[in-house]
Amino acid sequence: MYSTVIFDTLAYAKRLKEAGFTEKQAEVQAEVLAEIVNENLATKRDLKEMEMRLTIKLGAMIAVSIAIVATLVKLL
Repeated sequence: MYSTVIFDTLAYAKRLKEAGFTEKQAEVQAEVLAEIVNENLATKRDLKEMEMRLTIKLGAMIAVSIAIVATLVKLL
């Protein structure tokens, strides 16, 4: 996955500060959460690319299966 999700760390840190976190705590929390979001969430584009790869693999498997069945029919 090469795409990144937009995560507003400044707004998140601001909300944490308003809730009672120190500025340093809020900044670290926002940075860590941004890393987690960017590394672990799939975007719509990521999912579309995965769908395309799976479709191609499935098509190849079906083609090979048909070839095997055709070969078996000829042999029998």
